[in-house]
Amino acid sequence: MNEANAGGAGLPRQVKLFGVVSLLNDFASEMVYPLLPAFVTGVLGGGAVALGALDGAADAAAAFVKLIAGRLADRASRRGPMIVGGYFLAAAMRPVIAMTAAAWQVIALRVVDRLGKGLRTPPRDALIADGRSGYSAGSTTSER
Repeated sequence: MNEANAGGAGLPRQVKLFGVVSLLNDFASEMVYPLLPAFVTGVLGGGAVALGALDGAADAAAAFVKLIAGRLADRASRRGPMIVGGYFLAAAMRPVIAMTAAAWQVIALRVVDRLGKGLRTPPRDALIADGRSGYSAGSTTSER
């Protein structure tokens, strides 16, 4: 038995749950987003500018929202709704992308999806950090 599992110590439940949710969300993203360049250029007739706008606008939106969400995540009572809202936005936008008729619509939906990522990441990380703050591999209460 190694030190990390000594005495039944393990990762907190919320860390395990967020790990599973994040894994499933990443699976969904990896199934959809590698197809977007072919969809935008081949099906919708968008060009290189549309592809650049797709990634640039999405990344910029996520970064901006992370700034705001980071400040809001300092209040523990707001973390849960922010996390759920962020994952909901991402899950809701992916199927809608298949129904678009223009490259600008894909860009807008991708931006909304990344807004969800920006909204959920800081509070999720703060919640995990709070859960981990009471955990130390092989330590006792007097060592903390």
